[in-house]
Parts: sequence; C-alpha cells; structure tokens
Amino acid sequence: MITASEAIKKLKEGNQRFVSGVRSIDTIVKQIQRADFIEGQAPFAIILGCSDSRVPAEIIFDQGLGDLFVIRVAGNIVAPSQVGSVEFAAELFGTQLVVVLGHSMCGAVKATIDELERPSEEKSSNVLSIVDRIRPTVEPLFETELRNDPDKLLESSIHANILASTNHLMHGSQMLENMVQQGKLKIVGAEYSLETGYVNFLE
Repeated sequence: MITASEAIKKLKEGNQRFVSGVRSIDTIVKQIQRADFIEGQAPFAIILGCSDSRVPAEIIFDQGLGDLFVIRVAGNIVAPSQVGSVEFAAELFGTQLVVVLGHSMCGAVKATIDELERPSEEKSSNVLSIVDRIRPTVEPLFETELRNDPDKLLESSIHANILASTNHLMHGSQMLENMVQQGKLKIVGAEYSLETGYVNFLE
C-alpha cells in the first residue's frame, strides 16, 4: 500500500488530468479489466465526499476501479455510519489516506444557512438531521461580519464544515485517532471548485 503522501500526489496528478480534459490509460484499462477486481480491492485513498452529482470522486481525480473507497453523503457530514465505513476501509485494506471532500456551492451547507435565517417547520426530519450536523459549524459565523455578505458566508461555511468533518474523523473514533498518532493514517480536508474543476487540499 502506498503512503499517504504518495496517495495525495496521485490524487493531485489525477485532478490535474481531469482539469486538462485528459484521462490516463490506466484508468481506462481498469474499466476494461473489471474482472480482475472480483477477488478483492486495495484502494489507495478513502474519500468521504458530498453526494452532489457534480462531484464524483473517481472522475474528478481520474481514478479507476479499485483505486478509491468512496463514501458519499449530503454535506460530507460525519455520522456513525460514515465513521464506521472509514474504520472498515482503513483497517481492512490498510489504506493510509482519508480525504474529506467538500465543494463550492454546497447545497447542504446552503440549506443550513437558510434554516438558520428562516427556520422552517415543513422540512423532513431526515433532511434536518443533516442540517443539524452542519449547524454548529455555521452558527458562529453568523456572529461575524460575514452575515452581511451571503457569498462569503457560504464560502466560509463550506470551508469550516470540511474542517469540522475532518476534525470529527480524527477525534471521534479511538481507532482512527490511534492510527493517526501511530503514523498509519492521515486525514485531510479538500475542497473541489465547481467553477474551475480544481481540488484544493487543506493539509
């Protein structure tokens, strides 16, 4: 298994190909040779990303079958099932890198801001469960001057939510925290720009 630093390098190189409109031969070959993965997998990175249809991790990082262990949930929030999924992959496959992948114009974060500004009694309790996980990160920003600039408020809230999810993974699981302390795992945040296609790693 490659190291976390090598994994980040591979993701950055893949993202550069994506932005340039180029696909690697390796990615294409892996799709053709999908039978090779029937017996097992060895993903080099775990991605906890948003469910947004515009942010498919395998595509924006130009990776093929078996390369990434991807967990997707609206707002890239961290709940017990997401923590368990990361623990599962880190322990079973020995994958050394976890990336919490958020993105610009995130609808879940925008919904949280909207809920804070105009509380609604009509939202589904399931949707509110997502909003409630993002709320503690966004609420403090309303006490700053950002509340007067909707665009900057959303941008800052998205950034803060990524860092909060990263921190939750690092400290919300004894297993993951031990692996990080032992140098067996690295957890970083990253933000994908819908406007440019670039992924900015928040190392």
